[in-house]
Amino acid sequence: MREGVHAEARGAEALRATFSRNVFIPVTDLCRNACGYCSFRRDPDRARVISRSDALRLMDRAQRAGCSEALFTMGDRPWEVRGDWMELLEYIVELCELALERGLLPHTNAGILTREELELLAPYNASMGLMLESTAHLKVHERSPGKRPEVRIRTISDAGAIRIPFTTGILVGIGEGPEDRIRSLEAIAELHRRYGHIQEVIIQPLDPKPGTESEGMQPPSIGDMAELVSIARRVLQPEISIQVPPNLVDPVPLLRAGADDLGGISPVTPDWINPERRWPEIDELKGIVLVERLPVYPRYVRLGWYGKRTEYLIRRLADESGLRKS
Repeated sequence: MREGVHAEARGAEALRATFSRNVFIPVTDLCRNACGYCSFRRDPDRARVISRSDALRLMDRAQRAGCSEALFTMGDRPWEVRGDWMELLEYIVELCELALERGLLPHTNAGILTREELELLAPYNASMGLMLESTAHLKVHERSPGKRPEVRIRTISDAGAIRIPFTTGILVGIGEGPEDRIRSLEAIAELHRRYGHIQEVIIQPLDPKPGTESEGMQPPSIGDMAELVSIARRVLQPEISIQVPPNLVDPVPLLRAGADDLGGISPVTPDWINPERRWPEIDELKGIVLVERLPVYPRYVRLGWYGKRTEYLIRRLADESGLRKS
């Protein structure tokens, strides 16, 4: 699917969606936040940092599986929980360099970052990301200083100021109301209006986790999700893709409603944020014509907004339209 062509109801015509073939590398599960729906975070005495050898093993498997993206994730500002973790950002840079050596383009989601920290990571990343989640102040975020809307908007804004192609999104069903969802989408649209850097917006439903505050919460219905995707398509600029996670929701009704991307699908690793929700196999997604992209979208390939250390690899992997070469 070429940029700017969004999936709508087409009768018998096949739906089309882009996706990225990736490897999901959880750098650390130490996090200063304690969100009411998260099962990824661990307490300081149980937290882990992935070893260099384990990360390399995953990268090598990803290379053999034909992946183009290394997705690096971590808890929010772990160095504020344990002061001996201050070197973690330098370690992420090293992991990004190792990924590039193996033909994988880094996309880092490292939580709240200052502008200086973003500038440190940006040269080694094809794109980066941070979920806005919601502009509302919610009960599930009461113990999560990194989930304050103004803090997250500041990081997304700083990324725009230094031209980082950016992925963000909203989390649906965590206590916000319908108007909160629209306000969140409008905030993202305004950030893109100012900086032009939002490449995709994820519309992600809550997946209630046993043993968390969310265990008894009701996730949004597929009808609510489809309606929200339709609203997002009207609120967001047409060049912004709308992503829906195919391991959490049936993508077909949402593609018909206006979504056009399925995000990262890994043949190598689980979704470590929702490990019990396995990725679909590519050939399981019946009725959808899939087009592979890189972690940086075609528009930003053409603009050259990706990290400078990634340029040689993007030139090797991208076709003339900016999608992945077949």
